[in-house]
Amino acid sequence: MNNAKLVLIVLSVIMLVGGCDSASQATDATGVAAKGAAEEGVQKDVLLALEPDEMDWVGQQIFNNECNGQFQCLVHWNDGEAFPSLGIGHFIWYPEGVDEPFVESFPKLIQYMIQRQAPVPEWLRELEPFDAPWADKAVFESAKNSVRVAELREFLAGTQGVQAEFIFRRAQSSLAMIVGSVPLDRQPQLQADLEALSATPGGIYALMDYVNFKGEGLSDTERYNGVGWGLRQVLMAMEPNPEALTLERFREAAAKVLTRRADNAGDPIERTRWLKGWLKRLETYKEPDGDPTLQKKTTNN
Repeated sequence: MNNAKLVLIVLSVIMLVGGCDSASQATDATGVAAKGAAEEGVQKDVLLALEPDEMDWVGQQIFNNECNGQFQCLVHWNDGEAFPSLGIGHFIWYPEGVDEPFVESFPKLIQYMIQRQAPVPEWLRELEPFDAPWADKAVFESAKNSVRVAELREFLAGTQGVQAEFIFRRAQSSLAMIVGSVPLDRQPQLQADLEALSATPGGIYALMDYVNFKGEGLSDTERYNGVGWGLRQVLMAMEPNPEALTLERFREAAAKVLTRRADNAGDPIERTRWLKGWLKRLETYKEPDGDPTLQKKTTNN
């Protein structure tokens, strides 16, 4: 995807997000968005904005996190899960009858791709109901070399830019909702932390990847023992420290939240196998050039 096209993607995402967020957001002719007050007037919008090469870098980082950049992994079924994961973000797709607590994202991705006029395979467009066509992992394994799965992989390999755009849009649309969901006395600090994270590519990557990886933290179903693990919970767990970089504080809080999730999980696979990989993933939450001085510090109010 060339830079001019990515510029258009970033601007179109900003305009699309502005149309669906609870807070109003105006964008001028240069693509610079003005931060408008949220409905309650408590917080202002936090705008995520990336240069074309930065968007490409973030998309590749997420693809590496989920698939190690491997083509075959674009359509995959993880051990211990009741659903396949697809695309650079391993978007969840439930088979018929599967009722898991996690937010299903693949159907929303396909809806978005149709809106963006991506070349969605005809069999996907016509699927009704829109359930994963494999009942379980055994059925998927028997079909993983089929023409349909091959077509799906090729489609997902060729639309990585739109998938990154979808992840960007989801993260952007979640920020005002998350700030608005916490007690009023915590909102100024969350707002300050989000503004600091949104000021650099590494911070935006962390926000995008974490929302795609573990969700917004707003769903009542995404809880173990009543405790969530999404972006909201990470922001709430960030310890005030004027000497630490905001991205460093985010990584530390995310590690605590993910460890707590694994400890609360009923399935021991989360502690014995998955947690190590989750924590390793957090180590990638850095600036693209490796220079930590790019990350602004926050003033802890």
